[in-house]
Amino acid sequence: MCELFAVSSLNRVAVDYSLHEFSQHGGLSHLNKSGWGMSFQQDLDTLLIKEAMPAFDSAWVKFIHDQHLSSNCIMAHVRYATKGEPIFENTHPFKREAFGRAHVFAHNGSLKAFEEALPLRSTAFLPMGQTDSEHAFCYLLNELSDVWETSRPSLNQRLKILASVALKMRATGSANFLYSDGDILFAHADKRRYDSEGTFGPNQSPALHWIARRDFKASGIDLKSPNGQSQKAVLIASVPLSKDDWQGLPRGTIIAIKSGRIIEQISIEEGM
Repeated sequence: MCELFAVSSLNRVAVDYSLHEFSQHGGLSHLNKSGWGMSFQQDLDTLLIKEAMPAFDSAWVKFIHDQHLSSNCIMAHVRYATKGEPIFENTHPFKREAFGRAHVFAHNGSLKAFEEALPLRSTAFLPMGQTDSEHAFCYLLNELSDVWETSRPSLNQRLKILASVALKMRATGSANFLYSDGDILFAHADKRRYDSEGTFGPNQSPALHWIARRDFKASGIDLKSPNGQSQKAVLIASVPLSKDDWQGLPRGTIIAIKSGRIIEQISIEEGM
């Protein structure tokens, strides 16, 4: 299945070995050969680099590593296509300008009858590709538009809408996703299918894992602050990228992360 990765940090970081390790899941050691992408938040905008090809032999992945591109919110995705051809428009993460800032979204899972389950109530945000994931992103932005209309909404307002959308997505399939609104990074955990020896098993949890560090450097992952500042970071990944103490996120959990710190965590259940 597709794999997700994100880091939120107090100060800007450049991804070193974690990008190398993650890219190996993009077609070399795993089945995710349909595309990859990375988003580097730059204040209200984001630098988005993606390709509809495997990550492991990409010149762009090497460029990102060699240039030490840095940000305090980085999101990455490697894709195994289930809906939509492996073309640029269908490659994650997806980016939209909304309410004067860049919003970025990446999804792991497959949603059934998603257009009927998640009808778009306006034409303000429309998909450019054919994926269930981009459609869900457009649905989320449409739902958020009311609370963003006049000013930046509170965290509770955003979490309430995210919880509602996550429940609707889960009713149609698997809904692991990362979403950044340029202020806060959100992660929702559901279930996912893990590949083993070239085949996918049944859906199970945990589908997302996280780890927090101050002055982060661990086996298999190296986040470097270009200016050498003391660091604090939270990392999210579909599968642990090192042998360190990654924690699984229970199904139905949404966490909100800002500046390398989890600022809120909620658990949502069916029937809310």
